[in-house]
Amino acid sequence: MASIIDLKIPKAIAKALGLPKSDAKAQQRKVLKKLLKKARFTEFGQKFHFDKVLLSKHIEKDFQQAVPIFDYNKIYNEWWKRTLDGLPDVTWPGKIEYFALSSGTSEAASKYIPVTKDLLRSNTINYVKQLISVFYYQEANKKALRKSFLMIGGTTDLQRSEFGWYAGDLSGILAKKRPFWFQTFYKPGGRIAALKDWNEKLNEIVEHAREWDIGYIVGVPAWCQMCMEMVIERYKVKHIHEIWPNFGVFVHGGVSFQPYKKSFEKLLGKPIVYVENYLSSEGFIGYKMKEHALGMQLITNNNIFFEFVPFDDNNFDADGNIKPDAQALLVDEVEYGKDYAILLNTNAGSWRYLIGDTIRFLNVEKCEVLITGRTKHFLSLVGEHLSVDNMNCAVEAANNHFNISIPEYTVTGFPYENYFAHKWYIATDDDVKADELLAFIDNKLKETNDDYATERTSALKDIFIEILPEEKFLKFMELRGKLGSQNKFPRVMKGNMLENWDKFLATGKI
Repeated sequence: MASIIDLKIPKAIAKALGLPKSDAKAQQRKVLKKLLKKARFTEFGQKFHFDKVLLSKHIEKDFQQAVPIFDYNKIYNEWWKRTLDGLPDVTWPGKIEYFALSSGTSEAASKYIPVTKDLLRSNTINYVKQLISVFYYQEANKKALRKSFLMIGGTTDLQRSEFGWYAGDLSGILAKKRPFWFQTFYKPGGRIAALKDWNEKLNEIVEHAREWDIGYIVGVPAWCQMCMEMVIERYKVKHIHEIWPNFGVFVHGGVSFQPYKKSFEKLLGKPIVYVENYLSSEGFIGYKMKEHALGMQLITNNNIFFEFVPFDDNNFDADGNIKPDAQALLVDEVEYGKDYAILLNTNAGSWRYLIGDTIRFLNVEKCEVLITGRTKHFLSLVGEHLSVDNMNCAVEAANNHFNISIPEYTVTGFPYENYFAHKWYIATDDDVKADELLAFIDNKLKETNDDYATERTSALKDIFIEILPEEKFLKFMELRGKLGSQNKFPRVMKGNMLENWDKFLATGKI
């Protein structure tokens, strides 16, 4: 039986209407075949014998055997880098016209993720499906879905290269390439969306807020919350519904909404519906399809062929790097409650690509998942995506700049004055002024990580520092029974570890 939302459709009727099968395994096989056929004449397709794989009786397994797993550095250096020089038909047919700038690595400020016309078309289809699904939410204000959409995202004024491609934030690319039929509903409009300065953009939105009848807001929680607070303050109203009475749906993604929900709801005059989606630079992965679903449902019938690598010591090393012989499972092989790293194969030329997210299946049959974290250590309270690579680069630069030694450090994040903050604990026995060291690290992180730089102007309100003697760090490891070269001091402090650290600093014990 095929289905539309909760309606079951007989197979014969579904076939006549061209509706997809509800079986995720069958859907995924169809997607893989479509991707391989389209890309078989590219350089990538020729090297890994896509034609031969297409003739196989076990197409999924033969594809996995033929193509190695790629992380960003590997696929960029071996394949994507040449597309930046304007070369066509490398991993996907034709020239790449857009690149989404994603949070950076230690080598560069940003990753360049290919975005093709095919991918944009698929994303649009998924957006429409997501919108339709909200009509079936019993608690949703249907009137809101016929009002204007406010999309708070990156600038649509993209960088243009000498080879003719454009680069920028994915939200900016999507807004710039929005369908013509969406123009009437889209806010803040082309002029404001093109503004690069975040504060200027927010101020413009606030100034025009009374002119718009907003029913649907899309964006990262921290940015949207800040925007609504500014509107409320500007017009001296009690809540946002005094300005936008039809506001009824908030679509969010990228970071957990739980830390925001309480303060977010203080800005409302009546309940709204929250819809979580899973949109990455590489593709539209999933969204919450039903009102009371446990998690987001993977989109298995459009343009992404998924693989899932069990996130354990058998497949990843201590630093979160995937091992060469890692085991990748198909959608019908995963298990409930286990964490997996995702590999994507898409119509933008991503092949067996490790995006770095880890997910957990909450419902295997319905492919409902929860994002559980990253394969490597990250600090991302508001979307700053601060990696250990970023931190290491900043500390190394500080060592050289101040001529000091920082053998250990750790960072934590916490709510602060209705927003969020980071605190650095630095181990050094050398003479250095704390405020100067903190300012240097902060500026270096802004240079290295575009997402961090953006959030430091918005939801990441402040950063703090505490300089400690190296002995403190060693003593903490000793008390935990973790002294020795094989044991590393955690670079990001969270949960029970953070509680033990705070107790140790206060009492000398854990």
